[in-house]
Amino acid sequence: MAGTEHVISMEESLSRKVGFVRKEAVETSRPGQRMIQIEEEASSTSKIRKANLEKLKEAGTKITRNPDDPNTTPKIQEVPALLRGHQNFKKYFEPRVVSLGPIHHGKKEYQAAEDFKLGMTCKFVEDSGKSAEVLHWKIARNIKQLKLLFNDKVAEKYDDETLAWMLFVDGCAVLQSIHCVVNQELIKKLKIKNDQVAFAQQDLFLLENQLPYKLLSDLMDSSAKKKDLENSIQTFVRRMAHDRVKDVGKAGETNVTPIHLLDLLRTRLVGKSTTAAKRGGEQDPQSYRNVQELRAAGIYVKPAQTSLLTRISFEYGFLNFFPGFLRLPLITVDDSTGPKFFNLIAYEMCSDFDNDCGITSYIAFLDSLIDNPGDVKLLRNAGILHNLLGSDEEVAELFNEIGTDLVPDSAAYGDVKKEIQSYYRNQWMTWFAQVIHEHFSSPWTIVAFIGVILGLGLSAVQAFYAIKGDES
Repeated sequence: MAGTEHVISMEESLSRKVGFVRKEAVETSRPGQRMIQIEEEASSTSKIRKANLEKLKEAGTKITRNPDDPNTTPKIQEVPALLRGHQNFKKYFEPRVVSLGPIHHGKKEYQAAEDFKLGMTCKFVEDSGKSAEVLHWKIARNIKQLKLLFNDKVAEKYDDETLAWMLFVDGCAVLQSIHCVVNQELIKKLKIKNDQVAFAQQDLFLLENQLPYKLLSDLMDSSAKKKDLENSIQTFVRRMAHDRVKDVGKAGETNVTPIHLLDLLRTRLVGKSTTAAKRGGEQDPQSYRNVQELRAAGIYVKPAQTSLLTRISFEYGFLNFFPGFLRLPLITVDDSTGPKFFNLIAYEMCSDFDNDCGITSYIAFLDSLIDNPGDVKLLRNAGILHNLLGSDEEVAELFNEIGTDLVPDSAAYGDVKKEIQSYYRNQWMTWFAQVIHEHFSSPWTIVAFIGVILGLGLSAVQAFYAIKGDES
């Protein structure tokens, strides 16, 4: 036992000595290690701080727009995040038949259209008088510049060769298709049904389906049918804008090269500028709700004989007193109206597009006039709204949906809104309108009123001559 105790005590003693030496070594080296640790932490903190400051500086340059920079034109991109949560996003913003450009390229639901695009490209090449190699080479040669016209996130997953071929096929197919639609060759010469043509035309004006107009211009410049192709595009866009008055649409034309087809359509609808439609400064709160309330106050809607959405005006009637007339541009509503206006609004919402929100402001103004089917009926009876969609209720619901959560230019139609509000608040105008509506609501009441006046006049004349006869 004594030996065992001695062994244990020796092991404990040795362990204590080793532990003491290790502790001493650690304590001896700790100040140096601590300094190194402090330096490493400081260096790491400095790197993080530097990276954050660089990120801050880079973010500042990204949100700053230089109006003098020629490269600040809006790029082709996805629909802004604010609209991506819309309950009918797929219905209004995604292609129905064909994908164009890189955003929806390769999706299986659009594969059926790929062979059609190749066929139309082949026909375009035949009509151009050039070989496919020459036309493709022109696109491939400029692919670096064309790539800059797309948002970085949109084009980054494609190499230059893949993107060049994609744009070559899509550009040729779009130009040939538009030419065939305008000249009514699609249905006559090709195995295509009306519904496919209609959906394909809508797909051409989706924000996420746009091709750079520079691409289309390069292809048209290389074609022997350049003039015909250019005229076809102008005619096609006029039809999409539903111009219902001859020649008046010229006000929407401009010599400025558009960004893409959707941009060209927007110019056709709002004209070169909506500056003239603004003015008015600060506005009073709007107290009227719809067309029917305006009608009850003595304000009637009349067509402006133009499809330019900026041509909204207000004028007074007899002796600059009564009634009031609100003139509105002509508008046709059909199955394409929803996608068309939603994508135009999405385009105006893009952060790199410096614009006056002409489409957004128009839709917001029209939505303020349309609450229910009765408002649509009044617009339709006045010859302002041409309803090809279906019932008046469907039209009212459509504009109420498009007009939800819009942020228009607060100065848009400022003068018109002030005139309407001033007229609407005038109690004499309202009283006079009520008298007209209650007592002269039909032609027969007007005839009866005129008969009474004539009768009273004749009675007065008879009485006058009777009195004169008695005096004589």
